Amino acid sequence: MAKRDFYQILGVAKNASEEEIKKSYRKLAMKYHPDRNPDSKESEDKFKEVKEAYEMLTNPEKREAYDRYGHAGVDPNMGGGGGFGGAGAGGFADSFGDIFGDIFGGGARGRSSGPQVYRGTDLRFNLEITLEQAAHGHTQDIRVPSWEKCDTCHGSGAKPGTSPVTCTTCGGNGQVRMQQGFFSIQQTCPKCHGNGKIIADPCAPCGGEGRIKRSKTLEVNIPAGIDNGMRIRFTGSGEPGTNGGPPGDLYVEVHIKPHAVFQREGDDLHCEMPISFVKATLGGEIEVPTLSGKVSFTIPEGTQSGKTFRLKAKGIKGMRSGYAGDLFCHVAVETPVKLTDKQKDLLREFERLTVEGGGKHSPQSKGWMDKVKDFFE
Repeated sequence: MAKRDFYQILGVAKNASEEEIKKSYRKLAMKYHPDRNPDSKESEDKFKEVKEAYEMLTNPEKREAYDRYGHAGVDPNMGGGGGFGGAGAGGFADSFGDIFGDIFGGGARGRSSGPQVYRGTDLRFNLEITLEQAAHGHTQDIRVPSWEKCDTCHGSGAKPGTSPVTCTTCGGNGQVRMQQGFFSIQQTCPKCHGNGKIIADPCAPCGGEGRIKRSKTLEVNIPAGIDNGMRIRFTGSGEPGTNGGPPGDLYVEVHIKPHAVFQREGDDLHCEMPISFVKATLGGEIEVPTLSGKVSFTIPEGTQSGKTFRLKAKGIKGMRSGYAGDLFCHVAVETPVKLTDKQKDLLREFERLTVEGGGKHSPQSKGWMDKVKDFFE
């Protein structure tokens, strides 16, 4: 008999989110669970079908394979390894516990064969660097918190000469099963908190943790072109896991300090370039800084304040770019201050000659005055 479409089974669209899939799964699993439908082969088959669809569509790799190739992409008999056959070994109670573990506190989806295993917590480290370091790359050592095995108890958490004892509540499983109406719910043992062991006489230096917090040094290689807010991942350098679980990761988040000259926008740089009104009027060659050194270019005569000049490929080459960005120089014509009497007299003479020459010397002013005149008329 041909299998039905997984999305159709769960009643969700093909672009459904994981939360939408999980919500539909819970509803259907409760409807068809064998505890609610005793002696119903039809309900048992539908429960298996719903369970299989859920497991396929909440696994990113299996979902991608299914979306591309259909059932052939996840059929264990064709190398996919994604079929239902291997999923039911734990029985209906374990399957149903997986559904509601997050509701009733099960958390890690542990089985009754032993203590629950938890992945360690991820850590974040904020690293400040300069714009130059971001543009050209940088290597820096950082100190991060770390956990090491306690030298006194050698990681057991118990005082030397003693040992942890098996938890009598859960029998060392780290989990207990509670009956709630129709359902048998498996959750973390409230006495040992999932460890399966009780430490009656804890080790003094580590307080029964079996580990001591210290610091370690890591070398961070910052790639050239990194941008503000990007993160570098150190796999396994986060908090250690519980009960043999894998450690978390460390994420170094880069923050670029404000620069005295440049402002960054993506791979482009911007800077304000003050020039004298004489230079703006007559034009000429000027020098501007870049992250790779000084460059010269010529501005034309009659340059107005606010004019922008673009220097190609003088920005930053981003991590994912094949070429560098540009540098945009924004002209700011500077008004002279603290002038001498002679300088003032010369400027007055300059103003007189400019006015006598007519509007050709100040086209913007003339245009604006013409608009004002038209407005009042």
